[in-house]
Amino acid sequence: MFWRRLDLPGHDACRLEKHGDGWQLDGAAVFRGENGQPARLDYRVHCDKAWHAKWGRVRGWIGSLAVDFAIARGANGEWSLNDQRVAGLAHCTDLDLGFTPATNLLALRRLNLQVGESAKAPAAWLDLDDEGLSPLEQHYERRSDAEYWYQSPRFDYEGVLLTTPDGFVTHYPTLWQPGD
Repeated sequence: MFWRRLDLPGHDACRLEKHGDGWQLDGAAVFRGENGQPARLDYRVHCDKAWHAKWGRVRGWIGSLAVDFAIARGANGEWSLNDQRVAGLAHCTDLDLGFTPATNLLALRRLNLQVGESAKAPAAWLDLDDEGLSPLEQHYERRSDAEYWYQSPRFDYEGVLLTTPDGFVTHYPTLWQPGD
């Protein structure tokens, strides 16, 4: 998948592949941050066969700052960032990397909603500014084969996401669209 960012200059590219008995999402985002600094971030997220996030890795740079985050979800549901336990995230099943639309695929695949169904999808959200993980409440409602109503109250965001048949978000209103 290849996207163009709409709110700031940037692009993102990723691929999904079967990896052992699970799934792996690999990608790279290049963008100009809100502070004007250029950024390049490579990311990888690994899920089990039921699409539960197991671990993620983000490496790269933002301006002159090196970025290297190792994120893991233990068997007990607890999350860690760079081997440090992060409290208050045990209810989060998904990992959301806020700088890319790629990780929405993981929640959509895990939820496997039928048209007319809806579900909450709490995620551990990687905040690049604070260099931490925090809870992100999300809600998806499947409106058609390719449309999902999405809400994220934390960011006062809502909109209809358009998806490919395999679950990649192609259009994320005001934020992302297919790249050119």
